[in-house]
Amino acid sequence: PQAHVAACQSNSAPVHKITIIPRTSGALGYTMQVEDGERLLMSKEEALNKIATLTGGRAAEEFMFHSITTGASNDIEQATKLARAIITRYGMSEFGMVAMESLNNVYLGGDTSMSCSQETAAKIDDLVVALVQKQYEKAKNLLNSHMDKLHEISKFLYEHETITGEEFMEILNRPQVVAND
Repeated sequence: PQAHVAACQSNSAPVHKITIIPRTSGALGYTMQVEDGERLLMSKEEALNKIATLTGGRAAEEFMFHSITTGASNDIEQATKLARAIITRYGMSEFGMVAMESLNNVYLGGDTSMSCSQETAAKIDDLVVALVQKQYEKAKNLLNSHMDKLHEISKFLYEHETITGEEFMEILNRPQVVAND
């Protein structure tokens, strides 16, 4: 689902590989995206697309199974951190070019400190939730509008356990056969 959401958006890193084979404790599979070259900067559109992509796994759970699991917890954490950075550090929100948060100890884990009032911090929390929720809705809509391809890719993964970026894009770009009634 993450790869599907990523591929349906412009300005998203291409999908390199998807697997449903657990590789580490806590990871039940993964989607690997590789940038088209070394990137040091990310546009606001790219950052928003990344949040939508990170919410794709949870969106698929809810959409396909009408249930959610803890499987998306790392993706949710990453999406939330990126949304907060957009609002508090990158100057990409209604606050403009004002840093509301500072990143400290970058090489020792990177904790943050807020430099705003409690009222502003509460507003930031509301904006973070709204931003992630908006991208989550975008991911659900993309999955819903490409449900047939999601099923094809899921079937391929069920049979082969791993799919390359080329195989993924071939299925995604394959014309859909419409049955005549």
